[in-house]
Amino acid sequence: MGIVLANIIAIYRRELQSYFVSPLAYAIAGVFWFISGLFFVTILFGPDGILPSVAAIDLQGQQLGVPVPLIDVPYEFIRAFLDRMGWLLLFILPILSMGLYAEERKRGTLELLATSPLTNWAVAVGKLLGVVTFLITMVAPLLIFEAIAIGASNPPMSPVILLVGHLGLILLAAAILSLGMFISSLTDSTILAAVMTFALVLLLLFVDLIAKSIGGPVGEAIAHLSLLKHFNTFIQGIFDTSALILFASYIFLGIFLTAQSIDALRFQRQ
Repeated sequence: MGIVLANIIAIYRRELQSYFVSPLAYAIAGVFWFISGLFFVTILFGPDGILPSVAAIDLQGQQLGVPVPLIDVPYEFIRAFLDRMGWLLLFILPILSMGLYAEERKRGTLELLATSPLTNWAVAVGKLLGVVTFLITMVAPLLIFEAIAIGASNPPMSPVILLVGHLGLILLAAAILSLGMFISSLTDSTILAAVMTFALVLLLLFVDLIAKSIGGPVGEAIAHLSLLKHFNTFIQGIFDTSALILFASYIFLGIFLTAQSIDALRFQRQ
């Protein structure tokens, strides 16, 4: 067990270091922060943003002399912002996952990994932990701006809602990255891996639409596989154990399929 853990840590450190010396990784982070900043400002101060809308409703109520409905501005902002972040990750994550194994195939180092004493599971877990950690470093600065935005709210917003929402964002990302890692292990083309991951994620995000057309118990079972449905549960501040189990299942499935894919390559080489 200690040897396996040491192997995972070694792979994890190698993967994480590769991101912090990669121009592509910095470019991805820069684009992510820029678009996130645009979403942040637009949701708060845009023409259809939360603050102008609330001000307009309040002004209308004063002019008409009618009571205005209470709006939880911090909650609506966090929910809307994390929803946009989820859609942004739909485009960012396939790019992050496309080179996890495809680059190894292209450089010819995947055969070395496949025939090395390292277990396939250790390599897959180490790679996944590396890319998820890099993603967390991208998301973490956003928490500062969100905390500043909701810090002056009265009554104060519970930090649990903020943490649960970001937990859902990280779990969604880990599930997509795990499946993308498996797809990356099947090809030496990073572009093909990114496109296939994007297509798979679209299917898993909108599987509830397919379930509605089927209906009945089968439709309900299929709808439960939707990533979007369970992600929305988290960004509403609800910690749902069934959603947690689903995301964990997707993460485990991606690691398992990746290990089997590399094991098949190991068998071919032997």
